[in-house]
Amino acid sequence: MPTLLIINAHIITATDDYTADIFVEGDKIKLIGAGLAMPADRVIDARGSYVIPGGIDCHTHMDLNVGAATSSDDFETGTIAAAHGGTTTIIDFPTQARGKKMRAALDEWMQKAQGKAAIDYAFHMIISDLPDDWLPDMDALVREGITSFKLFTAYPDRLMLDDATIFKAMTRAGENGGFICMHAENGSIIDYLVQKMIAAGKTTPNYHPLSRPHEVEEEAVHRVIALAEMARVPVYIVHVSSHRAMEQIRAARERGLPVYGETCPQYLFLAYEDYADGAWEGARYVCSPPIRERANQTHLWYALAADDLQVVSTDHCPFCMKEGYRGLPKQKELGKENFAKIPNGVPGVENRLHLLYQGGVVERGWSMQRFAQLTSTAPAKLFGLYPRKGTIAVGSDADIVVWDPKRKFTIRAAEHFMRVDYNPYEAMTIDGSPAYVIARGRVIFEGDKFVGKAGAGEFLRRGRYSLV
Repeated sequence: MPTLLIINAHIITATDDYTADIFVEGDKIKLIGAGLAMPADRVIDARGSYVIPGGIDCHTHMDLNVGAATSSDDFETGTIAAAHGGTTTIIDFPTQARGKKMRAALDEWMQKAQGKAAIDYAFHMIISDLPDDWLPDMDALVREGITSFKLFTAYPDRLMLDDATIFKAMTRAGENGGFICMHAENGSIIDYLVQKMIAAGKTTPNYHPLSRPHEVEEEAVHRVIALAEMARVPVYIVHVSSHRAMEQIRAARERGLPVYGETCPQYLFLAYEDYADGAWEGARYVCSPPIRERANQTHLWYALAADDLQVVSTDHCPFCMKEGYRGLPKQKELGKENFAKIPNGVPGVENRLHLLYQGGVVERGWSMQRFAQLTSTAPAKLFGLYPRKGTIAVGSDADIVVWDPKRKFTIRAAEHFMRVDYNPYEAMTIDGSPAYVIARGRVIFEGDKFVGKAGAGEFLRRGRYSLV
């Protein structure tokens, strides 16, 4: 088996901060100790760097068809981009089509990922249709390592479920040990507001967030928490954008309920003011829930520091501004005359650790342990991957990032690995970046050079969630 020795490692986990050497054999961490004199195929001297667990992005959408367009990153380009930024595991979303069983969606996503993913991957299952006689399918998926299900209160006629179906799915997950993820916005109200704005000639990108105000997220979060409490199931609110929605999560947690929330870089670094003028370039910021006003950011940063929100994921779902990759059909341009037709989503999988390190550690003085918790350990525990993933320990997968705090990095679309023609964080300079990214014992990035292999990533059968 190939071996790797990392010496002078300043090891950071969610709970640890110490210096030692790490010996890797095959894909596992075999030994950790001071002054290891082990023969190895390769030695990396990590002096002056932090050695942290590989990042886990538990919310991505690779090769996702949304009807008129398909997200521009597939499992090859998207996972290579993720690895460049220090992410070594993603969790994506097979999406059940109405009238078809969940198994068909899982088979489709397996085909999309196998032979392409450069890093390990797992799946949540999106449920869009759940007659009573399909409930055993949820049990079968949990047994096969698909231990979380995503439900929607938005997107009528495509993904939105009524409250009774949501409660039915929640109740079944409570019985089989599954975990519920919720996209929480009031889809019926949003559709009404969209139609009203379009009829009034308000068609430019700046009307997208105005059609999805704070209240539609706050109301839906409150509602799904109540349903989850009745069903006695843990619930995870995805992509929390509004401080008002976050307050609902905080209040539930203060009552002792197993309620968790994630936010995303776009809600921490981008603002409505960036596209309030109605110019077409604002289409690059169109995602759902929408990017809020700048004052909202402070509340989300505080929530992350206080553990009112537990995870930062990306909801990576990129669409090109001008045309699809290599001349494929238009993407964001589909909504040039009607903001409701702009494919929703922003890129981010490549820069999640960069951004959170800069905004959290450098600018707000967070500890590196908190950084590791938010980017790796919390998602590993919540989604049944810990301690295989999410930590640096003997027996864990050797998913390791050597993070050099002296290695400045500037975000540029012209140089990123994501297959999209813009970067919403263009020209931001980060005071630190990965020097090496190691996935299951294989060095896959040396600085900005990809030295891994497409298809080397493996499907992960996940266990059940554990409290963070």
